[in-house]
Amino acid sequence: QLKSVRQIQATTSAFAAILEDGSVVTWGHPGEGGDSSAVQDQLKSVRQVQATQYAFAAILEDGSVVTWGQSDSGADSSAVQDQLKSVRQVQATGSAFAAILEDGSVVTWGRPGSGGDSSAVQDQLKSVQQVQATGYAFAAIL
Repeated sequence: QLKSVRQIQATTSAFAAILEDGSVVTWGHPGEGGDSSAVQDQLKSVRQVQATQYAFAAILEDGSVVTWGQSDSGADSSAVQDQLKSVRQVQATGSAFAAILEDGSVVTWGRPGSGGDSSAVQDQLKSVQQVQATGYAFAAIL
């Protein structure tokens, strides 16, 4: 299965490899991203994979995002899924994700104390060029 690998990403205990055909192969601890069977049918035309400690987020060619792994570490993106369109880039702390959209806005999800709640600064997150992360926080370049 691991032939023609384009990118590989890792959580603390699992790996995700993007193959040349845009599909994803995962292995390792099942609860920390090693088991992607629940979303495997959605993992087609994958452009990039990012990881927190225990979850993965894949950006698809159409700009949508698919997540899997441990729910409280960013795998549960259901609260923001309708906003995750035209995603340009995803960055990760230990337990949260931040997505920069094509319009320069930012969507965050995951553990609130690790950057998953950006509501206090959401009105400032416009024309964002880059997001960088520590284990517990995000910083944005406007």
